[in-house]
Amino acid sequence: MKKYLPVIVLASVALFVPAVIESPFVLHSVVMILLYAYLSTSWNIVGGFAGQLSLGHSSFMAIGGYTSTLLALHFGLSPWIGMIVGAFAAAFMAVMIGIPSFRLKGAYYSLATIAFAEALSMLLQTVKEIGPVDLGGAEGLRVPMIPDAGLWDFQFLSKVPYYYIILAFLAIVLLVCWYIDRSKLGYYLTAIKEDEDAAKALGINTARTKLVAAGVSAFFTAIGGTFFVQLIRYAEPANIAGIDLSVQMVFLAVVGGLGTVFGPLVGSIVLTTLATITQLYLGSSSSGLHLIIYGLAVVSVILFMPPGQGIIHPILRLLGLGPQTSAATKETVAPSQSSTKVAGVAE
Repeated sequence: MKKYLPVIVLASVALFVPAVIESPFVLHSVVMILLYAYLSTSWNIVGGFAGQLSLGHSSFMAIGGYTSTLLALHFGLSPWIGMIVGAFAAAFMAVMIGIPSFRLKGAYYSLATIAFAEALSMLLQTVKEIGPVDLGGAEGLRVPMIPDAGLWDFQFLSKVPYYYIILAFLAIVLLVCWYIDRSKLGYYLTAIKEDEDAAKALGINTARTKLVAAGVSAFFTAIGGTFFVQLIRYAEPANIAGIDLSVQMVFLAVVGGLGTVFGPLVGSIVLTTLATITQLYLGSSSSGLHLIIYGLAVVSVILFMPPGQGIIHPILRLLGLGPQTSAATKETVAPSQSSTKVAGVAE
């Protein structure tokens, strides 16, 4: 029970945040912190647990956002329905990318995700129409305001509903990661990340396991894309499909703790808060300073933290909870025990 106490306290505090924040700008900033935590946690399923570096995850976010918006504009479907359709479409594309690239060793998966993301971004920016479907081109798509809109329309005049929606999304993806971390799939991913050849020798279908991780990761990332579009009511290729967003997901997970359940959340709270404060108070005189902060944070974690560990581990030790048992640390903490468990599960 003791190790779950910080999570319970954090969840309890999160429920009452809108009650103590009066400024819409501050609440919007908190919503964005939770959104980035959600996106980074979604990326962590394939990038952290499976150890497959994806640098084009923004493409799945764009698929989700554009699919839900186009279905709403052309067919009048609720963004909630379009969100699920877009999520499955993104998962399908992730599997299609992974089928050829996961059979090869090296950086081929990373290169494939970058290529797909850049191709999709250029398509959305240069092609204005595909038949009767208006993609908006470089101008993007605007989400029209609906009179008397409500929950079904995914439109609200206040930021409070958006806060609770993204908080619920974040809780769901954290629960999924918690389950994966302790499931047979989690042990398979641990084995693949540590030594793929050894995992194959244990009888694990490594290609299929990585495809499952990629599909689940893309599914949740696309849901974040729909939320982002509905939040700002605008889908612009440069913002939702750019490589900068993909790199940001990676940074947050690396700084927080790769392959840990709560690492991306911690990384998002720390880095996104610093970036927001920097842009707010130094944005006019120091443009791009938040990117320098991101870079320094990543370099510091690489230099001063053990491999695969982020700032969540010192925080846990400070709270007296010890190192977090996760997919990233199972081999580090108890290599022989982890290997025995993986072998037993594989059999």
